Amino acid sequence: MALLCCGARLSAQVNAEQVLNIGRNVLSMDDYMLSIQYFNQAIKAKPYLAEPYFYRALAKLQLEDYKGAEEDATLSMERNRFRTDTYRLRGFARQMLGHDSLAVVDYVGGLRYNPRDKYILFYKGVAETELKRYSTADSTLATLLRMYPRFEDGLGARARLNALRGDTVAALADLNQAISNNALNTNTYLLRADLLSRQGKWEEALQDMDRVIKLQPREDNLYLNRAYVRYNLDDFFGAMADYNYAIELNPTNEAALFNRALLRYEVKDLQRAASDLNHVLRLSPDNFHALFNLGLVNLQLKQPREAVKQFSEILKRYPRYHNGYYAMAEAYRDMGDMRRAMAMVHQGDELVRRYVHNPTANPLDRPAIQSGMSNNERHSEPDADEDENEVMDRFNRLVTVSATGQPDLSYDDKIKGRVQDRDLDIAPEASYVMTFSPSAGTLDSHPVYFRELDDFNDRGWGAAKIYLGTAVSPGTAEAERLFTLAETLDRKSSDGTATAADYISLGIARTMLKDYDAAISAFSHALEKNRDLATAYVGRAYAEAAKESRGASIALQDYDSALRIDPHLAFVWINKGNLHYAAGDFTSAIQCYTTALELEPAFGAALYNRGLTYLRIGNRRLAFNDLSKAGELGVVPSYNLLKRMK
Repeated sequence: MALLCCGARLSAQVNAEQVLNIGRNVLSMDDYMLSIQYFNQAIKAKPYLAEPYFYRALAKLQLEDYKGAEEDATLSMERNRFRTDTYRLRGFARQMLGHDSLAVVDYVGGLRYNPRDKYILFYKGVAETELKRYSTADSTLATLLRMYPRFEDGLGARARLNALRGDTVAALADLNQAISNNALNTNTYLLRADLLSRQGKWEEALQDMDRVIKLQPREDNLYLNRAYVRYNLDDFFGAMADYNYAIELNPTNEAALFNRALLRYEVKDLQRAASDLNHVLRLSPDNFHALFNLGLVNLQLKQPREAVKQFSEILKRYPRYHNGYYAMAEAYRDMGDMRRAMAMVHQGDELVRRYVHNPTANPLDRPAIQSGMSNNERHSEPDADEDENEVMDRFNRLVTVSATGQPDLSYDDKIKGRVQDRDLDIAPEASYVMTFSPSAGTLDSHPVYFRELDDFNDRGWGAAKIYLGTAVSPGTAEAERLFTLAETLDRKSSDGTATAADYISLGIARTMLKDYDAAISAFSHALEKNRDLATAYVGRAYAEAAKESRGASIALQDYDSALRIDPHLAFVWINKGNLHYAAGDFTSAIQCYTTALELEPAFGAALYNRGLTYLRIGNRRLAFNDLSKAGELGVVPSYNLLKRMK
C-alpha cells in the first residue's frame, strides 16, 4: 500500500497508525534501532499520541539506554496516565539507573490501576529490598506470592530478603520451593549457591553450580563462579580448569584472567601470572586491582624496577594510599636503595598516623576495586562501613561475577527480549537479500553472481546501486534516507509514473525497513509490469519468508520462478535450503545446498550450511568434511562448530 496516496493532512493520519504498527513488528524482531526510527516517524505525525513514546521507551530500554527510556516513558505518561505498563517501564528504567525510591513511586502508581501486576510487585519488592525497607519489601513479596505462589523469581527475591535479614532457614526454604516449582531456572540455583557459599557449605554450593553449568554450558562467567567454589574446597586443579575453560569461551573475560593470575601467583607460576595480569591491563588500562598485583608479582620475579613503575603509577592517582608506599618501600629495598625505602615507609606511617589522629580531616585513599562485575549488576559501590583491612582483603582475593546474590532483574514484556544475548544454537549462514548497502563483515568472500542485478546496476535503473548479500539493518541516517526514498517512489506509484525498476527499488527500500507487506506489494507491482524479472521474484520471496505469519510455500514458489528465469542462481538454492532447514526438513535442505555447490563448488556458505545440516541429522563425518572446507574458504564460525564437535 502506498503511504502517500492522499493530501498531506490525511497522509499524516494514515502514516502515524501504519508506521506505529510496523515499528511494533520491527521491535518484536529485536531490531531496536530501526524500530525507533518508525516511532520517530509516528511522533512527528501525531506528537500527542502516547503509544509511540511508550514503544520508543521500550526499544531504548532493550538497548540499555535507561535514561532515554525514562524520558520517553514520562512523555507517554503525560499523554496517558492510565496505562499500567508505562508505570512499570519507567519504574524499571529508574531502578536500573539506581533511583530505587523513584521506581517505587512508579510501581505504587501502576498498582493503583492493576493491583495484580506480577512484575510490578516483583520489581517493587526488589527495589524496597535495595532501599533496606525490609518490612515493606516483605509485605510486597508476600502479596506477590499469595497471588502467584509458584513464581520462582518472586521466591528468589524473598529468599534474598530473608538472607539479608539473617533468616537463612527461611531463605533456603524459599529457594528449595522455587527449584521444586521449576528445576530449570538457573538463577534460583545461583542464588542458593551464593547463600550456601556464605554459610561455608562449599560442597552443596558446588552441586548447585554443577547443575547450573549443565543447563548453561556455554556461559563463561558460570565457570568463573564455580572456580571460586572449587578454590574454597582447596581444589586448585579444578579451579584452574574452570578458569582455563572460561577464558577459552571468552578470551576477554577480565575476571577469569585476573583470578587465574592470582591462582598462578599462589602456586609460584609467576611468569604466566604476569602474562595474565598484563592481558587484563591491555583490556582495561585503569584496572588498579591488576596493576597493584602485577607490581607484587614483579617483586617476586626479582624485577623491582618494574614494580616501582607500577606502584608509582598507582600513587600518582592515589597519593594517600598508604599500602602503595609500603609496597614501594619493598621494591626500593630489593634495589638496595635503603634511603628511599625508609622514606616510603615513613610516608606510609605518617599517612596512617594522621588518619588515626583525625580520620575526617585526613582520610586515606580507598581506590575503587575492579571486581569484574557483569553489565547486569546495578549501581554497586564499596560499602562505606568497611575498614581498611576489609578493603584490602577484598582487594587481594578472587572475584566473582553475575551478581549471584541478587535476583535476575530483567524487564518482562510480551515483546521478545534480547535474544542476541542468549546462548543460542548455531544457525545457518543467512539468506541472501538485495539491499542498497554492502553487507558488513561478510565472512565468506565468494563472489555471488546475479546477471540480471548486474544489468540493473550497469544501466542505472535502480534508485541507487543494489548489492546482494545478507541483511543489513540501517542506521539512523540511512533509515531516514530510506523513508524519504520510499515516500518518493510511493508518490510515483500514486500518479502512475512508476516503472518496474521503480517498484523493485521501492521493494528493496521497504525490505530494508522491514515493512514486508509494503515490500511484497511493490515487488508484485513490478511483476505485473514484467513477469520475467528474476530480481522481483527473489525480492518478494525474501520478504514473504521474513514474515513470521506466513509459511515458506509462497517464498519457495517465487524462488522457483526466479530459477526458471535464471537456473544458475546458486544463492537462491541456499535461500531455499534455509527455508527447508527452518521448517525441519533437513533432507530437502541438504539437497538444496548440494545443488548450490554443483553450481558453485567453492561456495563457503553452502558448505557451512550443509555441514551444519548434516550435523543436525547425526552424520558427523560428512559434517566435519563440509565444515572444514567452509573454514578454509573463510566462513569463520566453521572453526567454532568444529571445536564444539570435538
